[in-house]
Amino acid sequence: MNKPRSRIIITDDHPMLVEGLKTMLGKKFDVVGVAHSGKQLLELLKHEEADCLLLDLGLPDRNGLDLIPDIRAVRPALRILIVTMHLDRVLADAVLHAGASGFIPKDSGQQELESAISAVLAGERYLSPRVPPITFAVGMGAANAALATLTPRQMEILGMIAQGKSTADVASTLGVSESTITFHRSNLRKKLGIDSEWGLVRFAILMEMGDAARREESSATARKTPPGR
Repeated sequence: MNKPRSRIIITDDHPMLVEGLKTMLGKKFDVVGVAHSGKQLLELLKHEEADCLLLDLGLPDRNGLDLIPDIRAVRPALRILIVTMHLDRVLADAVLHAGASGFIPKDSGQQELESAISAVLAGERYLSPRVPPITFAVGMGAANAALATLTPRQMEILGMIAQGKSTADVASTLGVSESTITFHRSNLRKKLGIDSEWGLVRFAILMEMGDAARREESSATARKTPPGR
């Protein structure tokens, strides 16, 4: 008896890319659903079971990072493989920490894509070897200088973005409308000289990681300092 083929859902807002992925994967896997936005995906997951989700980070209505907890709430066992044009170690680490199982570039060939899917289906993590091995410290100098221009409320919102909270989550926490948070996010990008939502998310994650590193450094210094000095 043949082993059942693994079921795949593809979520991306570029129809040509989706069709290419369906063709590429069709010989080995069953593509059981396609979504072009975060809202479509969450509706699809309510009635369609799958083993692996191929998820783009830059969807029209949501970014993949803040979508991951909602996916987990609907389908806890679903393996999530991020397929993205953002070849960035900071973002890769962030989505893996949030609950994704793998991270590969959109221009990956069939062999790497199939290997990544097989790895995450086997319960392993897959990080493309083409993701650069940089640390959060890259770019911290410019980022720290830009922080001086932000208001306390903007800093608060930036911290929530770093935690993967969506615009709706931030609005609910602060007791304001989503349009107000959208306005704040736009102003944050202008003040920081960032031209995209993903750039803002990356900046927020860098700040969060930098703060954590400084707290750890201060704690280590305090442990080493003798009492009375």
